Amino acid sequence: MEVLTPSSVPRFSLFPNYSSTNKKSRGTHLLHCSRDVGERNGLSRAPISVELGSQIDADVHQSRLKATSSEKEEKPKDIWQLFKEAQQNILYLNKQRLLAKEELERVSNERDSLLDRLEKLEVKKETKIRRDNFSISSELLLRIDSLVLTGMIGSKEASDLRRLVMHSRGSLANDLYDTLSMNDTELLAELRHVSQKSKTDGFHIIHICTEMSPVVSVGSLASYITGLSCSLQRRGNIVEVILPKYACLRLDEVQGLREIQAEFYSYYNGQLRGNRIWTGVVHGIGVTFIQPVYYSSLFSHERIYGYPNDFERFAYFSRASLDYLIKSGKQPDVLHIHNWETSIVGPLFWDVHVNQGLAGTRVLLTCQSFDSQCLEQPEKLALCGLDPSTLHRPDRLQDNNKTHLVNILKGGIVYSNKVIIMSSIQAKGQVIDALGYGMEPTLAAHKQKLVIAPIGFEKSTWDPSKDNFLPQSYNADNMLGKSVCKVTLQRHLDLPEGTSEILVGCIYSDLSDFDLDKLKTLVWMASRRGIKFIFMRSGQIPVLSGALQLFQEEMQDENVKFIDKYDEGLLHLIISGSDIMLCQSYDDPLLQVPLKALKYGSAPIRIYFSDSSLRHFGEHDNESTNFAKFINNTFGNIPLGQAIDEIKNNPSQWNRRITDAMTKDFSWDAECSDVHVSAYESMKRL
Repeated sequence: MEVLTPSSVPRFSLFPNYSSTNKKSRGTHLLHCSRDVGERNGLSRAPISVELGSQIDADVHQSRLKATSSEKEEKPKDIWQLFKEAQQNILYLNKQRLLAKEELERVSNERDSLLDRLEKLEVKKETKIRRDNFSISSELLLRIDSLVLTGMIGSKEASDLRRLVMHSRGSLANDLYDTLSMNDTELLAELRHVSQKSKTDGFHIIHICTEMSPVVSVGSLASYITGLSCSLQRRGNIVEVILPKYACLRLDEVQGLREIQAEFYSYYNGQLRGNRIWTGVVHGIGVTFIQPVYYSSLFSHERIYGYPNDFERFAYFSRASLDYLIKSGKQPDVLHIHNWETSIVGPLFWDVHVNQGLAGTRVLLTCQSFDSQCLEQPEKLALCGLDPSTLHRPDRLQDNNKTHLVNILKGGIVYSNKVIIMSSIQAKGQVIDALGYGMEPTLAAHKQKLVIAPIGFEKSTWDPSKDNFLPQSYNADNMLGKSVCKVTLQRHLDLPEGTSEILVGCIYSDLSDFDLDKLKTLVWMASRRGIKFIFMRSGQIPVLSGALQLFQEEMQDENVKFIDKYDEGLLHLIISGSDIMLCQSYDDPLLQVPLKALKYGSAPIRIYFSDSSLRHFGEHDNESTNFAKFINNTFGNIPLGQAIDEIKNNPSQWNRRITDAMTKDFSWDAECSDVHVSAYESMKRL
């Protein structure tokens, strides 16, 4: 083997700048290379002769070269690993940020929900306190009636005590709350002890009527009596109601029901007949129930109306109500009567009772409609003490068409100081000209006493900003809750979810066969465009008619849902979650769907556009209600197809129209109450 000597090895240095004057290291760098370098120069197998110092330096340097090479190989791997770890950390932090954001939103929603609930509780508390005050005052007035009927006080003192209660509603009600549990003697002593009195401009109004919700409810009169009475009391008036004591009364709805242990007598059929008196409070309104003793069967029927002796039944009740007022010493400002059933009160009041301490009382008649008038033989008027010969005349009770009969509703119009016609759409001129059902000559003759008032709704029950039936409340300024209601409704009825889906609701009471033919065509055309329909019957119909059942069978479609069982909570959800509410008419005194739809941001659209009751609206614009004017300028002239197109093609304009409607007040507290108070005021000046 050839041995290489230092002189035969090429001389080079890896450190060319290293100082040559360094003697210690000068002789040590004969050869300084790594194994790799040697292999590349063909020296891998040759032994290398080096000094000890040179060998150590070579080993150190070789170790450094290996470390540098390893660093070069591992550095890209380390950077990629760091990048991956940084990326994972970023993803983790982002996820944590999203979770934190969701948690903050959840906490914020819970806070808003809690605040909303607290606000609702405060409103409920205030309403309860207000109702309690009304209830206490009403019970006090009824207890005063009892004191009169039992002979403990006279009519004059009773009148003074009633005035005391009326003029000191809030403070007196709270002060005398505990006295309601006292017996009559203790209560009278306490009332006499109270001397502080205050003045008020409110009216004392007594309704003599045949219905009141929820005690006894058949038609639109029941909700009108309760809604208007509550509204009038909120405005500082005292309101009482007198009802027959039907066998079918929902007495569980009456607070503090009690029988007054005294009878009063009423003239009927030539004799004095005894009556029992029951009193109670309904929604803060004092209610008196009259129960005949001798004619006990008059009000023991299963139904309220529809019997051959209806005139005898309600004539007895009307006469008994007036006799009760005289016996109890009541002196109301307004005696408010309703429809033909209590219209006989008008002739009785002016011909028999006015001179018995009621000289300051005036009579107002409300007509829900003119299609039911009650025609009877003139001689039947004598049953309640009236003279048929003086009343069977053209200018009094004689019917305009069947002149051999008397018209009881006509008598109410002739003998009342004011007549309020309940209609949200028709103007006074329209009613007089064409909607009087044969009463047009009488209405024209008494035109100056006629007033039109719109129906209302109870806004303490129907308000999306504090509706406990809704999954989330909302108002015109924040409509997010309406979207929540819509999705909740879709989910409940197994409909496709999404706020872009157009929902059309319809709450119906009854539909004729002719109506159903038109409705089927309307629904079929819209459902082909993907529009979803929800039909629910109102609570007034116990069973479906054959025509309605056939309608359901013919409209089997995934886009059409039928709800046969009435559900109060679902009713609120349908009106809140629907974009459109189909209405049979804008005059809807029973269900009040158009008014509720406006409040809940759902457009009320008529089913039968061609049968518009607003066709001649302009001719009577000045005599129409505010509701009629508003609806005519917004939704009254829009058929269903056009409404759907506007929602799809011009949503911003449509939404502005909806939110503007939500800000309007069409409740009992608004125009309806204003019209009645104005009528009361004008009567007092007569």
